[in-house]
Parts: sequence; structure tokens; C-alpha cells
Amino acid sequence: MYLSQPSQKKSKRSALVKRILEFGYHSGLVQLGRPLWANSLTVLNYHRIDNLSPETFQPNVSALPAEFARQMEYLARWYKVVSLQTLHEWLNGGRKLPPHAALITFDDGYLDNYTNAYPILRKHGFSAVIFLTAGHIGTDTAFYWDLTAYCFAHTRLDRIPFPDGTQRCWHNEAEMQQVSYGWIESLKKLPEDEKKKWVARLPELLGVAIPDGYFKRLMMNWDQVREMSANGIEFGGHTIQHPILTRIPPERARSEISGSVARVSEELGKPVTSFAYPNGMPDDFNAATARFVQEAGCQTAFTLLNGPASLDEVRKSPYTVRRSFISHKHSMPEFSTLINPLNRLRH
Repeated sequence: MYLSQPSQKKSKRSALVKRILEFGYHSGLVQLGRPLWANSLTVLNYHRIDNLSPETFQPNVSALPAEFARQMEYLARWYKVVSLQTLHEWLNGGRKLPPHAALITFDDGYLDNYTNAYPILRKHGFSAVIFLTAGHIGTDTAFYWDLTAYCFAHTRLDRIPFPDGTQRCWHNEAEMQQVSYGWIESLKKLPEDEKKKWVARLPELLGVAIPDGYFKRLMMNWDQVREMSANGIEFGGHTIQHPILTRIPPERARSEISGSVARVSEELGKPVTSFAYPNGMPDDFNAATARFVQEAGCQTAFTLLNGPASLDEVRKSPYTVRRSFISHKHSMPEFSTLINPLNRLRH
């Protein structure tokens, strides 16, 4: 989804849509019909909260810290932020959810969740759920997209072979970035073991050396996780090594799910009751993975299907809960629309 170049017609349409969204946001029209969707759950999905740099895999930056602060102020005005525990109590027939309930979630466990997002959440008294890729917490093990961003940022080469047998080259920084995104997307299509082989070859293919311990500064450690847990932040499972679960054998998928839930539970000394599917799109989870999540002791599991969702939908399908994916490219008018039921109309 990173590779397509907008046509002139698309650019004009995008400019028109942008003006409409800005008008809706500043005029308050985005809240039109608000009482009609009071009985809904809006789940926001974040990854990184950080400033951009050439070494950063930028599609994973959900918001710059200042923008995240504005977004939390918007939530405080228009929504009632609830905890995962409150959501589960409601699912179990306990307390009611407030009108316009919202749940804040993060995937992976990046250090900037602790350094940048956590203080802003505490300022508003907000809970949040961070779904941890357990095998990466407190380690020097890089996600393949972060390794890719680093290697492309530091290479002196101008071409790279792709797993499909083709070779891509670039002539400037913009083209290089598009090739790097293409490389990442090509890896997602591979069986997990083949993907790992290509990832291991990447520094050599681009002639880059990785400094010792470099990626250890990228992720939270378990002491930081425990500190946040003691102060209202909740945690869930997100596998051990972040494979796309439908691309690996079922028993391995079961182990990735149960292993991550067990590890987070062990580190925190309390049960872990929720899970988020890596990548989270329709082809990335199925009935079997949902069953494995349930067998691991979880009451809910989260996707990246467009949200929000009605409360009836959440109750009916607690293992495929929708989330609204947030990007640093989203303006405040776009953000306000993404977390509105209008987002369900987006394709």
C-alpha cells in the first residue's frame, strides 16, 4: 500500500476530500448524528509515538508526540476512554460501558510508548493496552521493517535483489524509500522461514554493518513494562516473534500465541486476557487462530479491520474486534473522521 503513486485525478479528489474533512472538523459537523452511535466501541491502534528520522520505518510512526497530545485532548472532549478490564467486565455481564466508549491500544512494545506516550496518557488519567511482541522486549532483536529502514538509510548502494528474482534500483532518496517499502511488502508474502533467510541477508545485500546493541534502544524492557502496569497501563500478547499467523503451521501459531500470553503474564505476575493479531488484516487471522487465542485464556482479540464497531458487534465477535489504524500522516480532521463510524465506509 506504500508503493502506488497518486494520479493527477486522485490528487484533485484527495484535495477536495481534505477540504471537506477540514470543514467538518472545524465546524463540528463531524459530530453530526452523535447520539446515533453512542452505543459503540472505538478502538484506536497506535504503534510508535516519536519524531521522524531517516533510520525510522516511518509507516510505523502513528503520531509525533505533539500530535498525540492533541489527539488525547480530542478523546478527552468527545469520548469516554475505558480500560480493557472495564471492557471485559461488560462482556461478562458486569458494568455497562459509557456512551462513546474508546479504548487506546499500541502494538509491539516500542520504547517511545514509555518515554513519549505514557506521560501524556498519565496527564489525562487514561488507561491503554500495549500488545507486546514478547521475544523483542528488552532485546537487541530488530523487527524486519526496522532493520530494513536502518539498512536502507545507511547503504551506499543503489540496488537490491528481491525475493521474486527481480532487482530494484533507485536514483534518489524518494525512490529508495519506495523500494524499501516494496522490499518489506514482498517479505510479508513469503513463508515465515523463507522470510527470515532474506532478512538475515539484508545487511550483506546492502553492505551495511549494524552496531552492537543498536536495536536494544528501540524496545521497552520488562522493568519499564512492570512500572507502567503498576500505574494503570494494561498489556496483552502479540506473539513472540511477530509472524503472520496464517503463514505458519497451526501448531506453531498456537505456540506463538500461548507463548506470548504466558511470557507477559509471567513477567507481570498476573493474568493476560487479550491479544492482537500481527498485521491484523482479513488474511492474517482465521477461526483457528481465534480458537488458539481463546485457549490461551484471552477474552478478546483485536484486528486492524476498520472501526469503530457497535457494541452488539463486539459482543458477537470478541475475538475479531475492529481498530482504527492511526498514522502520523493523518491531520486532526482526518483523525476525527477515522475514529468516527464514517470510517467503516472507507475501502
